[in-house]
Amino acid sequence: MNILLSNDDGWRADGLRALAEGLAGLGTLTVVAPDRNRSGASNSLTLESPLRIVEQHERWYAVNGTPTDCVHLAISGLLPEQQQLVVAGINDGANLGDDVLYSGTVAAAMEGRLLGLPSIAFSLVSGGERHFETAARVARELVERGLRTPLPPATLLNVNVPDLPYESLAGVRATRLGVRHRSERMVAARDPRGRRIYWVGAPGAGQDAGPGTDFEAVEQGFVSVTPLQIDLTLHAALAELGGWLRATDV
Repeated sequence: MNILLSNDDGWRADGLRALAEGLAGLGTLTVVAPDRNRSGASNSLTLESPLRIVEQHERWYAVNGTPTDCVHLAISGLLPEQQQLVVAGINDGANLGDDVLYSGTVAAAMEGRLLGLPSIAFSLVSGGERHFETAARVARELVERGLRTPLPPATLLNVNVPDLPYESLAGVRATRLGVRHRSERMVAARDPRGRRIYWVGAPGAGQDAGPGTDFEAVEQGFVSVTPLQIDLTLHAALAELGGWLRATDV
């Protein structure tokens, strides 16, 4: 199996190296990752400037673009061999609830899914200890399970691992996305020239963090595995919208 690895923390990130070490021996691993931290890049593509790819060492490539750029390039022509699986991470921090809309780690996996490959995003819900080895072991177990019982090509999984020693994990749960509270207020400051600048506020706490959510699972020490879909259509509202459009037709 050819497995493509990427992330949004950059090719030097500890989490990416832990992931590569954790998956070693399961197939041919190729890393295509941003040349610097691109957290929060979401699904953005670089369209108005050229992308440069540097092979840092064998089968490790750094790209001056976003996580989505990295996976898109890797699958659409950079690599001579066809990839069978995309694994993104291990992100240094949680991707819970609506984090998935902003996350470059999830976006890398989502690009793999858009291009027809089963994809998994892994994140460590950092609590200070940064047990990347725990998340790497979980990643290996889930990928091995996928090799024994393949996931459908349309599958996209978002996995969050508590920042605990592996032996302290409570287990694995299938979960739904929760919802965060509104983020903290922006932080205003001034640069050395006295000009006003702003920092985006910290993420809010869990608002919908109840039973069945990814927030609840990791809080209780479980690995959270959430299946995601790319179709954002609110299908339940189609009939009502059609009636509204007919009623307002001019």
